[in-house]
Amino acid sequence: MSTATLEHPVADAAGTNRWYLSAAPIARALVHLCVPMAAAMIVGAVYNVMNAGFIGSLHNTALLAAITFGTPLLGLVMAVGSVFGVGGSALISRLLGASEHDPAKAGEIKRVSSFALWGAVGAGAFFGGLGLLLLHPLVALLGADEAAVPATNDYVIVMLAFVPVLAAAFCLEQLVRAEGAARQAMIGLIASTVANLVFDVLFILVLPWGVAGAALSVGLANLVSVAYFAFWLQRHSEHVNLAPRWFTLSPAVLKPVFGVGVGELLQAAFLIVTSLVLNRLAVAYGDGPLAAMGVAVRIAQVPEFLVMGVTIGVLPLLAYSYGKGDRTRLTAALRGSALTVGAIVLVFSTAVFVFREQVLTAFLADRSALGIGVTILLAQLVAMVVNGFRGLITSLFQATGRAVPAIVMSTAQGVLFIPIVLLGDVWFGLPGIVWALTVTEGIVFLVGAVMWLASRRAIDRGLAEGSPERAEAVLEQAEA
Repeated sequence: MSTATLEHPVADAAGTNRWYLSAAPIARALVHLCVPMAAAMIVGAVYNVMNAGFIGSLHNTALLAAITFGTPLLGLVMAVGSVFGVGGSALISRLLGASEHDPAKAGEIKRVSSFALWGAVGAGAFFGGLGLLLLHPLVALLGADEAAVPATNDYVIVMLAFVPVLAAAFCLEQLVRAEGAARQAMIGLIASTVANLVFDVLFILVLPWGVAGAALSVGLANLVSVAYFAFWLQRHSEHVNLAPRWFTLSPAVLKPVFGVGVGELLQAAFLIVTSLVLNRLAVAYGDGPLAAMGVAVRIAQVPEFLVMGVTIGVLPLLAYSYGKGDRTRLTAALRGSALTVGAIVLVFSTAVFVFREQVLTAFLADRSALGIGVTILLAQLVAMVVNGFRGLITSLFQATGRAVPAIVMSTAQGVLFIPIVLLGDVWFGLPGIVWALTVTEGIVFLVGAVMWLASRRAIDRGLAEGSPERAEAVLEQAEA
């Protein structure tokens, strides 16, 4: 039997989403997959800065501090949505790649997509409801001081009410990207950001709702993206199906989805813990440093999100190439994305650093807080240098279904950061807190590089199992 008879007759003509995953030149594939994702994320990062500006225009540092205290809740949303979204999308991309040699694999995608969406919604409803029941202990755990408690309460209540929506939005975005539809993912994210901006003007500037208005803006804007992604998938996706009737608890779906997703869950859980620890340590130095930290982190997100656009955007290409058994394409995708990450880090982090004081001055009038913000921004930019390559290694593990290395990468940062930041506080005070993340990122990158070298044989075996020759041999055995 020839390999040609095994080819999947799907729409992989030049210019289609499937073609970019399967056969497009790597440079064009990376542009198609990563540029829209980076554009959407940079728009989101710019919005985060503008959002801080809206709150800052009220001239109340307690409100800025409340948003910083509420940041771990976004980690909760990521924890819920990414378990199902990242795990489900990686499996969908691998199934698409495998379907080039075994068309029956594509039929499994509807069960994966339905499980991912409704699993995210159900888990989001559970954790959001639990948080509302335990609101006061939760706000205390977030580390809000007496001055920031009322505003933090307002912010947290609204965010928790929208956790199912936020989880669904994150999950659906991953499912759209799983088929290579990066442009559509970008449209949905940018539409959500624009809606968020409009709602901010209404709820913060026109209506005096403060941080509650900011949280409500986030929730309603994500509802817009849920509607767009669901509509697009139902109308244009050949294999994804969101109907509840395809929901399944089959081990064939649960094991690979949770194998990758658990790593995302643990990473988000540790992000929550580290944010709580960081907030509790920073609050001892006053609301000024805490507000400076919140603003500096948002500014650093501009180049950081560009890098994340590449490391996240390339994941479907890596998973598809791995499922197809295309070693050459997998290697080329890794090399191209690594060069892109290096270029972004060099150009954009330099630009943000050069204009750091001008940007920070727009949000912080307090000169002492401004000086702290500059230091925090520098630490964030240095951390980004290694964070991009760490993210690329993590995406490779997720794309190839390497659950254990992915989990280690996800948990290493949290496990290492807590003792490092505690010791930094004791030994160096506030500077020790500021630079703790940078030190941690460097160590985690080295751990990831070692695990990548140790996993190369296992990845090679998986490539061989997904190759056309392997698929042809299996079919010949079945026919015999």
